[in-house]
Amino acid sequence: MNSRLYECHVMHARFRPRAHRFVYRIFMVAIDLDELAQVHRRLRLFSVNRPNLFAFRERDFLPLAEPRHHPGTSRPDTPSPAENSPILKDRVLALLAAHDIDPGPGARVELVTLPRMLGYLFNPVAFFFIRNAHGEAVAAIPQVTNTFHELKPYVLGPATRDTAGAAPRFRLRVPKHFYVSPFSDVDVAFDFNLRAPSAGAPLSIQIDDYEQGHRTFTSTLTGPARPLTDAALAWFLLKYPFLTLRVIAMIHWHALLLWLKKVPWFAKAARSQDQRDLYRPHPSIRTATASSPPAGANRPADDRRR
Repeated sequence: MNSRLYECHVMHARFRPRAHRFVYRIFMVAIDLDELAQVHRRLRLFSVNRPNLFAFRERDFLPLAEPRHHPGTSRPDTPSPAENSPILKDRVLALLAAHDIDPGPGARVELVTLPRMLGYLFNPVAFFFIRNAHGEAVAAIPQVTNTFHELKPYVLGPATRDTAGAAPRFRLRVPKHFYVSPFSDVDVAFDFNLRAPSAGAPLSIQIDDYEQGHRTFTSTLTGPARPLTDAALAWFLLKYPFLTLRVIAMIHWHALLLWLKKVPWFAKAARSQDQRDLYRPHPSIRTATASSPPAGANRPADDRRR
């Protein structure tokens, strides 16, 4: 199978207004969406769309048929059949089509994500990488999720593809417009630097925050590839017990440390209209009228390829 595991180091470092850094280890699965039936059939500890020790559910990703909070672009009230499809690959291709990206027939989609573990999933960010029939990486979609279980996909198309290095990367700086942390404003810029993964090559992903041209935060996700087998999953169960619960616990622990360092913070409901194009909005912002123009809508967008 092309599907595999990654044993990763996660590093977060904040530079402003107070320095704060930590590193921890996790593992992630990289699933070729054309191999879902094969993965489900071959593994005893990992199931697709069914409960198991480790599981993958297509409904956890890209709920395109659901309404968006403060959508930045209009679309028909009735979702297309592809947007409403229970098949995740159909929804990935529908999202690309909405951004005028066509990978062509025979496209393959790979998803790098945390698995469900004992039925529980908290997934801060998952990454879709799309290749054409010739194996060339043509697009990437990071799906970011916050602790309120809101999620927002960002689309990096062919124009963001950088082939200068040994492996293609997708690089884009784009306004966040999403509440990821109470210690980070919603209209700072995400700076994505995503290397398209391949079998046998290590994972290499970096996401930075920029505010008024200054880098305020960086996060990296790196690690070698491992075969996706029951033996590897059993070993990771012992090595990383309660992985997904540990991730959410780490987020709250470091939030407490930032609060103790007196890092300024703001409430989620404070700027509802600047939180845009997200799915499954929390009740604290859901009451805002969708027809209201977003605050700061006339500001120039910091959206450019680097």
